[in-house]
Amino acid sequence: MQLVDYDGFMKYWFSTAALVWATTGACAEPPVQNSKLNAVLFYQLLMGELNVQAGEPSSGFAIILDAARKTKDEALFQRATELALQSRSGEAALQAAKSWKTSLPESQEANRYILQILLALNRIEEAGRALKASISSLPLKEQSAAIGSIPRVFSRVQDKSFAAKIVEQSLTAAIQNPETAGTAWTTIGRMKRDAGDVQAAAEAARAGHAANRKAPGPIMLALSLLSKAPDEVQPMISQYMAGDALPELRLGYARTLIDLDQIQPALAQLNQLSVQHPEFAPGWLFLGLLQSDLSQVLQAEQSLQQYLKLATLSKDTDRAAGLTEAYLALSQMAQKQGRLSQADDWLAQIPPETDPLKVASRRAALLAQQGRKAEGLKVLEQVKVSSPQEVRSKALALSQWLREDKQMTAAFATIEKALAQFPADTDLQSEMAMLCEKLGRHEQMESLLRGLMKAKPTDPHAYNALGYALADRKIRLDEARELILKAVQLAPRDPFIQDSLGWLEYRAGNMQEALRILEAAFKTRPDAEIAAHLGEVLWQMGQLDKAGTIWREGLMLKADNETLLETLKQFNFKP
Repeated sequence: MQLVDYDGFMKYWFSTAALVWATTGACAEPPVQNSKLNAVLFYQLLMGELNVQAGEPSSGFAIILDAARKTKDEALFQRATELALQSRSGEAALQAAKSWKTSLPESQEANRYILQILLALNRIEEAGRALKASISSLPLKEQSAAIGSIPRVFSRVQDKSFAAKIVEQSLTAAIQNPETAGTAWTTIGRMKRDAGDVQAAAEAARAGHAANRKAPGPIMLALSLLSKAPDEVQPMISQYMAGDALPELRLGYARTLIDLDQIQPALAQLNQLSVQHPEFAPGWLFLGLLQSDLSQVLQAEQSLQQYLKLATLSKDTDRAAGLTEAYLALSQMAQKQGRLSQADDWLAQIPPETDPLKVASRRAALLAQQGRKAEGLKVLEQVKVSSPQEVRSKALALSQWLREDKQMTAAFATIEKALAQFPADTDLQSEMAMLCEKLGRHEQMESLLRGLMKAKPTDPHAYNALGYALADRKIRLDEARELILKAVQLAPRDPFIQDSLGWLEYRAGNMQEALRILEAAFKTRPDAEIAAHLGEVLWQMGQLDKAGTIWREGLMLKADNETLLETLKQFNFKP
């Protein structure tokens, strides 16, 4: 078992010209006067390396470590330490690293090796002492960066709680220094969070923010805790965001809100970001994508084009992913408006290194709308895949395309084939459950969803899907309620789960409660399917004009939504 994870053991290349010439057979010139090598040391190093090349790294280690002690050469100490690691001898590596530290007390590389080796040997308390000594030996201006890297260094320790305790002890001095307190508290909080102690992590975030109001670390930590401890961290986040927050942090807050299904607050944050930092390109991208998702087409196009303008001027080498998302969204919006030529033009501008499946899926949908369904399907089928993940992604993309084209049997066959190859893949199982529901294979659907509940007990979607399916068929309503309430517990702000709950109340005859829940869900997330359900409740309650308004709004959001179209047909409503 390897003790320390390196990309590869570094090889020590001797800089002394005499060694190079000796190993190549060239004539050696006398060493320079200030060289640390004499004939004996030269021979010693040569023998050490020959032992290594002969497959005996432990023998080479002893020889080179002795040479390192005599010369006090840092590169030789590093070479000896790595040879011990190569020999799978943690104690010998620690001996070499400590000898290195004794000979060269100022060496930060020696500190790093000692810490890593102690952690690999699971000597956590010693690692804590080494960490404390290492940080205190750094210049003050370098300490914050070192403190910030601690969670990554300790990430492989099994006992997370003990590691958090040791790190907190090692940072006693750092949290008392105003220049490092913010970072130190953030590191302590991250360690506590990773150990599952959310309350202690929140306390650390608050302490870090109190120590340094401008430090980004405590706010980033608070954002990572927002879903688990909102009452503890929301006040400090709100206070920070009330001012001119760093654009990266405001964007991070907006993204966290989206993950929590708080769409309107997220939109408000992104709008504020665009006003305060109009030059910040990622803000425009996420604003445009969210506006597109909310069917705010005009605003979305303006935001995304502003992003493209800024991104084109940027020298950021990682901008390809953002450009792809922007062009895909613009293409999709143009397609929905019937501007098919413009939609195709946006697709043509996507960077060539983009995932071909993403582009193919959008192009296939565009061809389908033009009545060229066979061509669209062929575009998807011809995408070349090389990895298991790509195989699964292609199967899902094909199934989605076939499902939207009402080719349920073909979609079922596609996923069935993929599941035969990847039977434990939960995304494929979820897609299969959806297809079974469409095909009326209710027992198979239920079996798949219950399997997903066992595999992912904290994922609300399987509970919601089965609960909704039972409510929609108006059977086993008590069981449906139990399932949907479980989903609500796991994702209390998800508007689509609220839609399921509202639909359940409607099926159970609780009209006023159904209306209240569905109106709130539609306000949070205007969506065609929620509009179908809300409109039906209003219609059945005799509010025909209001139902018509909601249904027409749903058609504007997604004119081909199957649930909405079936609802309009059921009530013979002509928009």
